Amino acid sequence: MKRAILPFVWTLATCFLVGCSENNPNPEPPKADPVFPADYASTYTEVRNCRQSGDHDLNIIRVLADPTALDPYQNQNVVFPVGAVVLKEEYDFADVTCAGPILRWTVMSRLATGSSPETLDWKWQEVDSARKVVSEDLQRCIACHSSCTAANGGFESTCALP
Repeated sequence: MKRAILPFVWTLATCFLVGCSENNPNPEPPKADPVFPADYASTYTEVRNCRQSGDHDLNIIRVLADPTALDPYQNQNVVFPVGAVVLKEEYDFADVTCAGPILRWTVMSRLATGSSPETLDWKWQEVDSARKVVSEDLQRCIACHSSCTAANGGFESTCALP
């Protein structure tokens, strides 16, 4: 009787392991390009200086806005146009002057109003130091930024505090 059960147990164990391996904890990153140009520093403007972030894995951050995002971010008087980009440079938590190498960028690019309520009408990207997009529309970004309302000093989910 034991010999008849053993193949069944092995088959069941194999199916379980194969089934579990389908849920890859390290999915392949998106094949998208970054939503910001490689030479962004020549046209983007700093809107939040170098500072510690309680989010972003405690990295030091610096926030920049592209030319179309600058006025809405700073003045909060007009909506962000489609394609406007707000970018966070992220530095090592010990780099309090933002003088060292950038570890990664987290970026939001404005989508048409009402086109993607589940992402707050923004396209979100996390880009590594080699400019490879490693994730898009991360729920943790969206969840955090959903609290960035006018009542909390935010504007259109940007957390645009000075």
